[in-house]
Amino acid sequence: MNFDEDKRVVMNDVLDTVADKNIEDRIYVIRGKQVMLDRDLAELYGVETKRLNEQVRRNLERFPDDFMFQMTKEECLRSRIATLNTKPGQHLKYMPYAFTENGIAMLSSVLRSETAIAVNIQIMRTFTKMRRSMSMLPNLQDRVELIEYNQSEMRRLLLETTCKVDTVLENMNNSSISASQGIFFDGQIYDAYTFVAGLVRSASRRIILIDNYIDDTTLTLLDKRAAGVTATIYTGKPGKQLQLDIGKHNAQYPHIEVKIFTKAHDRFLIIDNQVYLIGASIKDLGKKWFGFTLMENTSAEDLIARI
Repeated sequence: MNFDEDKRVVMNDVLDTVADKNIEDRIYVIRGKQVMLDRDLAELYGVETKRLNEQVRRNLERFPDDFMFQMTKEECLRSRIATLNTKPGQHLKYMPYAFTENGIAMLSSVLRSETAIAVNIQIMRTFTKMRRSMSMLPNLQDRVELIEYNQSEMRRLLLETTCKVDTVLENMNNSSISASQGIFFDGQIYDAYTFVAGLVRSASRRIILIDNYIDDTTLTLLDKRAAGVTATIYTGKPGKQLQLDIGKHNAQYPHIEVKIFTKAHDRFLIIDNQVYLIGASIKDLGKKWFGFTLMENTSAEDLIARI
């Protein structure tokens, strides 16, 4: 084995020894820079801290402020260095020196030992590894910000949708119904009933229903109209039971006029001057599919005149 091989073996042994020591735990962030302390470096180099600092003082021109600086007491306390690097009952006799990556690289030229060179190789690798990890943080931050933005956008859309639903529900209970057409499916009995009840409540002057098939539930629905609003039903000839129901109803509640009319196939509901075409009898709302539409081009007066 020649001298170079001996040198390489020694170097590898030192690297293996240093690798067993967690260098990352000895790297601090102070004054916004990644640094290592003189005592930790001295331990890794296998020299006394006092000897390391003596060599630095003899070569101060090689260690400008961005290579090395002495920490303050406040920085030691804030970084918990005083408690991490002293034994119970001991106190720091002096404030430690902190070496940046450039300062550590300079130390190997000052100490001039194979051990220092080998240790510095491992330290430089650790700094590079940590720098690579830190370079990924901006991308991670971007992803976090994107997730937060998407969550915020979802909350905004949910709030916007909720407001729209509230507006629709409010309009359906308001005198100015805005729904002009739609479909109710089988099973939506209550929804369809609520919608037509909203139309009835919106009337301010008159309600006219053209429906060949009615029963007592039709009378109950029209009773939801406001006071002073007239109600007229045009339907096929009512049976005896329905005639009794109509008579009892009108004896107790505001009068609903029922007239015989058999020329219509579809159902029409006139609210003041608006004409709605409804695909199901009022008594059968929601039992099967049906649609409704506001006939904006149809005059309520023209329709009534043809009856």
